[in-house]
Amino acid sequence: MTITIYPAIDMRGGNCVRLLQGDYEKETIYGDSPFDMARTFAEDGASFLHMVDLDGAKDGKRVNDRFVIEAAKQLKVKVQIGGGIRSEADILHYLENGITRVIIGSIAVSNPEFVIEMIRKYGKQIVVGIDAKNGYVATHGWMTTSEVKAVELSKRFADAGAETFIFTDIATDGTLSGPNIAAVCEMAEETGKNVIASGGVSSLADLRALNAEGVKGAIVGKALYENRFTLKEALAIGEVRK
Repeated sequence: MTITIYPAIDMRGGNCVRLLQGDYEKETIYGDSPFDMARTFAEDGASFLHMVDLDGAKDGKRVNDRFVIEAAKQLKVKVQIGGGIRSEADILHYLENGITRVIIGSIAVSNPEFVIEMIRKYGKQIVVGIDAKNGYVATHGWMTTSEVKAVELSKRFADAGAETFIFTDIATDGTLSGPNIAAVCEMAEETGKNVIASGGVSSLADLRALNAEGVKGAIVGKALYENRFTLKEALAIGEVRK
């Protein structure tokens, strides 16, 4: 099994942006068309896009969904979306419009029973996003840190049938300082499920290290936008079998 590379498109105000450690005051704009960015990644060979509605994550409702649906319907690429998903209606809105996987994040802490219900109802179409700061889950666009341990929460959802998790270490996100490989591997080991690493990937060496550890996926954002390497170079690592 090799690693899947997920190029990231974070959307705010209709733009493609990156935040530093989830701070909305530390934003860099990389483009004014999420669809054009999605099309570029698809043309470069991406099989799966990771899209995030940052406005939605902060406001608790869908804001930039039109860009996500446009990408899913017009491009030959799978899409997973997170941000602002708080209800079954939100989930259905995306699934019925061609999105492959819906990421549930903040509500996993405030209403875990709902998440378990959605996992049992929609199966592998639901991805649980675990965003952590110092090992504890952060919610609502990373503005709030809970008292829930990331690994314990992920185990609860794995027991309910969740197949895929996205683990984001806020301390490394947008910093190009390298991913928290140990934390990703710990979650994968504790849950026995697929865990996608998010945050900190800065080089092809980081991706090779994740692949060598058997990590199933890596979300790559700032490194691509800052031209640290190309998407084609990253995807080539995913084609190398261990």
